[in-house]
Amino acid sequence: MDAPAQQALSFRILSLNTHKGFTVFNRRFVLHELREAVRGVGADIVFLQEVIGSHQEHSTRYENWPRVSQYEFLADTIWKDFAYGRNAVYPGGDHGNALLSKFPILSYRNLDVSQRGPERRGLLHCVLKHPGSGQDIHSICVHLGLRESHRREQLRLMCRLIDELPPDAPLLVAGDFNDWRQRAHDLLHRCSSLREVFIEAMGRAARSFPVRWPLLSLDRIYVRNVRVLRPEVLHRRPWAHLSDHAALTAEIQV
Repeated sequence: MDAPAQQALSFRILSLNTHKGFTVFNRRFVLHELREAVRGVGADIVFLQEVIGSHQEHSTRYENWPRVSQYEFLADTIWKDFAYGRNAVYPGGDHGNALLSKFPILSYRNLDVSQRGPERRGLLHCVLKHPGSGQDIHSICVHLGLRESHRREQLRLMCRLIDELPPDAPLLVAGDFNDWRQRAHDLLHRCSSLREVFIEAMGRAARSFPVRWPLLSLDRIYVRNVRVLRPEVLHRRPWAHLSDHAALTAEIQV
C-alpha cells in the first residue's frame, strides 16, 4: 500500500544573498542579526551567496567581526555540515557561495563559471544524504554574473553540470541569478527539466530586489523530482534591514 501523502518526508530550504553581512550601501555590519533571522526560519538547508571566507581589514575594523568565517559563524551549532565555494580572491580576503545543512554533506565541489573580466562566479554543488529516506539530494548554490552574455554561458555550464547528475535524484538549485530579464526559466526547463517554485505556485517569479521595494526577480529556487509547498519571499522586518536582497524559502517534499 502506498504511504499517505501526509507522511511524505519534508524539509525547509532558504536562499539569501548575504551582501557580505552588511546592510544596503554597506552602512552597518549586521551579521549577528542576520544569524538570528536565518535561525528563526528553521531551514534544514541554507543557500548563501556573497558570504565572506576571510577579510583581514574588516576583522580589525569591526569589533564584533567573527573569529571564524562568516559561513561557520552563521552555521554555529544549528547546521553541523557546511561547504564553501571560494569565488573571488583579493588582497586580504575572499568571498563566495556557501551551503549550510542539517543533513550530512557527502561531497561537494565548486565549479568556476567566471567569464572574461573581473567578476568571479561559481556553482557550489553538494550531495546531501536525507536521514529519513536515505536518498541523495543534489543541491547547487548559484551566483551568476551581471552581464547577460556571461549569464548565458554560465547557464549553459550549469546545464552541463546537471546532465552529469542522476536523472531521478532530488535536485535543488537556488541563489542569485541576476536574471532581471527572466531568460533562465525556459532555458533551464528545456535543458534540465527544472521548475521554478514561485512560477509554479504563483504564476510568476518572486520579486526580491531591492529588498525594501522589490521590483526585480533576481533570486530563484528551481527544483526537479520533488514537491514544493508554500514558497515565500522574506522582505519585511527584520529582513528588510539585513541585506539588499530578500530571502526566499520553501518547503520541499521527497
